[in-house]
Amino acid sequence: MSTGEAEPLPEDAAEPPEPLHRPDRRSLPPGLHFIATPIGAARDITLRALDILAAADVLAAEDTRTLRRLMEIHGVPLAGRPLLAYHDHNGEQMRPRLLRALEEGKSVAYASEAGTPLVADPGFQLSRAAIAAGFPVLAAPGPSAVLAALTVAGLPSDRFLFAGFPPAAAGARRRFFAELAGIPATLVFYESPKRVSRSLGEMAEAFGNREAAVCRELTKRFEEVTRGPLQDLVAAFADRSVKGEIVVLVDRAQAVVADAASLEAALEAALQVMSVKDAAAEVAQKLGLPRRDVYQLALRLAEEG
Repeated sequence: MSTGEAEPLPEDAAEPPEPLHRPDRRSLPPGLHFIATPIGAARDITLRALDILAAADVLAAEDTRTLRRLMEIHGVPLAGRPLLAYHDHNGEQMRPRLLRALEEGKSVAYASEAGTPLVADPGFQLSRAAIAAGFPVLAAPGPSAVLAALTVAGLPSDRFLFAGFPPAAAGARRRFFAELAGIPATLVFYESPKRVSRSLGEMAEAFGNREAAVCRELTKRFEEVTRGPLQDLVAAFADRSVKGEIVVLVDRAQAVVADAASLEAALEAALQVMSVKDAAAEVAQKLGLPRRDVYQLALRLAEEG
């Protein structure tokens, strides 16, 4: 997933800094080696990843410019080896070439633009093809926007679901959130800064007023984490222009805090003094239930009553 590029060198730096690590350029075992790359700070690369980049026979990357710059920063020479672009738009054409290299007994290293390969990343099809063909597939673990966000969000991390990017269309996005509402795990989303405000509002409708966090520009200079109930985050981002890479986390579905009879009683009392919409909103927030479900019950009670 593209969650940002490697941190650039200062503009006045004529040459890359002297690397602190001398990569091990000994022969790398044949196979497909997936490398996690920094989501922001270039120094988050692992020593093993640098060793693989230094020794692989063939290099492939979601963005070759990003990988080339990362290698320059850390003093890893390309040394005449092929550096091939592999992304969503050319995967069908590039996979056979990479598989031929594996068939010839070469070591192939693949790096996503930022973060861990296969997490919202085109490396998935390459991995499946290599496994199906019987080639070794290995991973050099490292940076991940999902795990970094879980670390700083302050939400339960013993069970989580990475849901990826919500659909762009409003209707599809609402259905997407509704399907996730009952999952007893912390939900993790990637989202466009242009859509984060709207999505937060739809999350509040689907999930109720759960605790949540919006993580922006993780590991970068302007890193920011905003935590609180979803309704508070909706208000915080309502009129705000947001830039950068966004990860949104929402607390797991809570145990039912009221049985059906208690829920109906709370709604009937609220409907005595409020509209259906306001009654549903107040009861949903008070009981920690999805607003949409409570609204449907409120409509039924209003029709019957």
